[in-house]
Amino acid sequence: MKAAIIGYGKMGREIETILRERGHEVALIIDMDNAAELDAAHLQGIDVALEFTTPATAYRNIRTCIECGTPVVSGTTGWTDRLAELQALCRERGGALFYASNYCLGVNLMFRLNRQLAEMMNRVGGYEVRIEEVHHTQKKDAPSGTAITLAEGIIDRLDTKQGWVNYAPGIEHAANRVERSEETPADCVEIRSVREGAVPGIHTVSYESEDDRLEIRHTIKNRRTLAAGAVVAAEFLCGKRGVYGMDDLLK
Repeated sequence: MKAAIIGYGKMGREIETILRERGHEVALIIDMDNAAELDAAHLQGIDVALEFTTPATAYRNIRTCIECGTPVVSGTTGWTDRLAELQALCRERGGALFYASNYCLGVNLMFRLNRQLAEMMNRVGGYEVRIEEVHHTQKKDAPSGTAITLAEGIIDRLDTKQGWVNYAPGIEHAANRVERSEETPADCVEIRSVREGAVPGIHTVSYESEDDRLEIRHTIKNRRTLAAGAVVAAEFLCGKRGVYGMDDLLK
């Protein structure tokens, strides 16, 4: 497989290592210094591109790949209000797009557990739900895409919740923010975002009543698990057409 890496930060470098370990060729690396080289000429002959950049650049990067006929795997978060637009373009052009907010297998198992738990809590009642996500200080978006996916899973199955808000003290780029935790509307899931140290990612969903507390938590130990999942997704996407996600891969 001839791969292109779009975004050569810590994640991009980890992806490069795993691609080479698995016998693939890294034929193109795009970063800020050579962003203009993301074009049809440089993408010619590329089997799949792996895009892990920033919320400000992801849309254009992915669109370029689709327009050039290059299958693309993306894990960039913080921009997905426009994801449906790119998915529609991909289908229209007969391209291939794989998107996930998190490529760790354990996190995707947590997504499934989260939906099942919300469904059970909807029948039981009497519990308030919250999400906390902790990441390293260099993470550019808040809340994390993983936290949003967890919130959407809860909203889809818990009748008392219609949306989510973010409580992110000290973080500038937070969507749907409330200033204090106490301001969270009753019909919204609160996502608390914390940025500290070099934490790769901790996500906790908690249900609390007057008498007890139930939690499901996932802790990522290192970026390698994310990079490995992205490379497996690229192998899965290679040679396919259509729009895919982790549920398709896990099947």
